[in-house]
Amino acid sequence: MDMEVVEVLHQRTRLLPQEPGVYLMKDAKKQIIYIGKAKSLKNRVSSYFRSVEKHQIKVYRMVENVRDFDYIVTDSEFEALVLEASLIKLHTPKYNILLKDDKGYFYIGISPGPYPRISFEMQRTERDYTYIGPYTSSLMVKQTVDEANKAFLLPTCTRRFPEDCGKGRPCLNFHIKQCMGVCTGKVSPEQYAEVFEEALSYVKGGGGQTVEELTARMNAAAEAMDFERAARYRDRIRAIQKLSQQQKVIAYNHKSLDVVAAVQGTDTIYLSVLVFRGGRLRDKLDFHFDCFESIENVVGEFVLSYYTGREDGPSELFLDREIPDRELLAQLLTEDRGRKLTITVPTRGQPLRLIEMAQNNAAQALATRTRRTGREMTAVGELGVLLGLPRPPVYIEAYDISNFGGQTIVGGMVVFENGRPLRKNYKRFTIRDQARPDDYAAMDQMLSRRVNRYLEHQETPEGERKPDGFERLPDLWLIDGGAGHVAVAEEVLRRYGLGVPVFGMVKDSRHRTRAITAQEGEIAISANRGVFAFVTGIQDEVHRYSIEFSRKSHQKSAASTRLLEVEGIGQTRAAALYRHFKTWKAIAGASPEELAAVKGMTLPAAQRLYAALHGEGEEPAPEGEPPLPEEEMNVEMEEKD
Repeated sequence: MDMEVVEVLHQRTRLLPQEPGVYLMKDAKKQIIYIGKAKSLKNRVSSYFRSVEKHQIKVYRMVENVRDFDYIVTDSEFEALVLEASLIKLHTPKYNILLKDDKGYFYIGISPGPYPRISFEMQRTERDYTYIGPYTSSLMVKQTVDEANKAFLLPTCTRRFPEDCGKGRPCLNFHIKQCMGVCTGKVSPEQYAEVFEEALSYVKGGGGQTVEELTARMNAAAEAMDFERAARYRDRIRAIQKLSQQQKVIAYNHKSLDVVAAVQGTDTIYLSVLVFRGGRLRDKLDFHFDCFESIENVVGEFVLSYYTGREDGPSELFLDREIPDRELLAQLLTEDRGRKLTITVPTRGQPLRLIEMAQNNAAQALATRTRRTGREMTAVGELGVLLGLPRPPVYIEAYDISNFGGQTIVGGMVVFENGRPLRKNYKRFTIRDQARPDDYAAMDQMLSRRVNRYLEHQETPEGERKPDGFERLPDLWLIDGGAGHVAVAEEVLRRYGLGVPVFGMVKDSRHRTRAITAQEGEIAISANRGVFAFVTGIQDEVHRYSIEFSRKSHQKSAASTRLLEVEGIGQTRAAALYRHFKTWKAIAGASPEELAAVKGMTLPAAQRLYAALHGEGEEPAPEGEPPLPEEEMNVEMEEKD
């Protein structure tokens, strides 16, 4: 970045007024690359050119390309909002969000033959199929196909008809009355064709029209004394009505409603819109945008851009978070459409459940791209929001200190990436030169050694760096402990001039995760089930890992001491014995000749060791965990899991 240009632009901002308006950032070619609004033009625009090294990467890149800016003063914030919307639509700047969703075109496919099927199709690939469409909503197509097949008991299995009629037993769908059972051979092509035409009418005309037609046919059959046929029509009407009732379970009692929710990935924001019309869920739209602004600003800009000028827009809009200028935005969209639009942020009841549904859909879109579950990505995003982080903590390191009987003091570091353990980057630390347990001193030593390894990587030429898990800093440090442990971690970071968000994980009297703590106080997490489960899992994992290492180190120390007490057995021979026999039990069960065969051993030393292990009054030490090889017997640096 050209800091001279930044300084010149910063100096220019001192002349800006403290009034509302719209600003336009321009590149070297005088092209507008970003448009924003501000309550105070001077404060907002100057913020881009102060402490640029602390900006998020997307903001940094935008500022890096700015060579000039212009501004338009307005009489009010509302006028600034209106002007911003029109200018964004006119210029479509590079760094404003672009409304390109992830949708394609979808079809309802009708297969050929005497027993045709109705299916959901993403492309027109089968030449002999008949296609209905295209549609832009995959949700609507899937829902329609599923309803038609269930209401009219059409087969959805892989059997081919009429070739497979009468072959084998009917599948489960027949027994639970979700299929008419063409495979039994008792359904003629004529009978099937009649039902299929009704199903096709349902697909083309909808449930209401089909119910009216079937009701008329049922009444005509009853008048003609054909009660068997009338009963079949009655059953189909009931099936359609039942599906309609099931759909209302996830609907909202509103004729026109959109529900908008967003989750944040590493550098992308994923947003889902659930569209309810006539009390039913009609569509789902997915969008994703670069994380240039905060997620609240992105949602606000999306609402402004997406709903301005839309005649088919809803009369009510639910958002999953508060956004800047929400009331002004509702006023603008109301005036733009000529009919009222209300924007609310639900906090309870059925509206909140709809928000959670939209959040889950956005999280699933993010999960698809990161190969993680929606629940994991939602928990990571919500943890970031709860802790006030600028972005989700995709890469998390957690630390714990453990000691065994006040003798063996060790530390453990576990890593979570995208909500899952990254075990290859787990680290263990043996705490050095500490005569008695001191958690704070041990934590200081462990974190200092971790930071030093990171700095060593930065000083190594890029081509010579060997990744070992220390080459990057995490998005978040979680310490198993309270405010005192957090203070130690923050002091380590200050000492080395690094910035990593640090929080503690506090347990209650029953050793269950209770809250997240900072030096300023505690943050309750029990009300958020996803975050609570996620943090609890991290705390349990780092505790398990450090305790396991503590026990191994204690057992290794005791067993090594036993060997070293034998004349002629030193560190080198003890390590060689463990490399060869793997376990203490194998060493104790070996003959003098087998012991002597180990590289570095002599027969006299082997005989003395055998006598010490099997002499009068001697009992072999319990097997326990196998001690580690020589390079790990006195751990001076971290070891991998």
